Amino acid sequence: MFVTLQIEVLSCMRHPNMVLLLGACPEYGCLVYEYMDYGSLEDRLCRRGKTLPIPWSIRFRIAADIATGLLFLHQAKPEPLVHRDLKPANILLDHNFVSKISDVGLARLVPQSAADVTQYRMTSTAGTFCYIDPEYQQTGMLTTKSDIYSLGIMLLQIITARSPMGLTHHVENAIERGTFQEILDPTVTDWPVEEALEFAKLALRCAELRKKDRPDLGKEILPELTRLRNLGHEYEASQVSSASTNCSSSAPYSFNNDDI
Repeated sequence: MFVTLQIEVLSCMRHPNMVLLLGACPEYGCLVYEYMDYGSLEDRLCRRGKTLPIPWSIRFRIAADIATGLLFLHQAKPEPLVHRDLKPANILLDHNFVSKISDVGLARLVPQSAADVTQYRMTSTAGTFCYIDPEYQQTGMLTTKSDIYSLGIMLLQIITARSPMGLTHHVENAIERGTFQEILDPTVTDWPVEEALEFAKLALRCAELRKKDRPDLGKEILPELTRLRNLGHEYEASQVSSASTNCSSSAPYSFNNDDI
């Protein structure tokens, strides 16, 4: 019955950064979502199918989109929703690289009585290794901050395109050694390093082992990611303006080499 309740709630959700749930078959654990042209963020970061690298400006926009969709889940009424399995494979991209959170099958409705104290004890943990909140895994205490840990790991992957295994350690070491630029995804050649460093430091705060040390999504994380997204928008606008001044055509970013 609880699964049916989840499906009913999720099927009624409408948000630009949430994949639309079209239908479900609880008996077989099957969920049907809207089609997303560019597949998963994981596939695009790994460049499966030899797709082109995602420009840094679009990566910043994707990060802000994910945070926006996640905040929508956490502010759901009458009970907050905790996704519990945030990872690049569960972020889908449309033909404009608008990112949408998917695979909400593990999402948990936190009862209002538990929401009042911001945590809820689960009898068993759920999620994917490397993305699961260590505190949730150890204690079974589920909170919206559990998703923030997963978000932090994913944000680091967005700028490095690396495996999540030990990623926080690698990034921290690179920052300490002054070699941060070397850990950025090398397929992007024009990283704004200072802004990417601020992005990485925010991601590391999200991935703190103790949930009390993680920043607030609405008050800290989203405003900073929105600022970086706007920086990317300004960069893209300047590129278009420069191309127009030079009387040259500027092709938009394409999904792969065959799309040009």
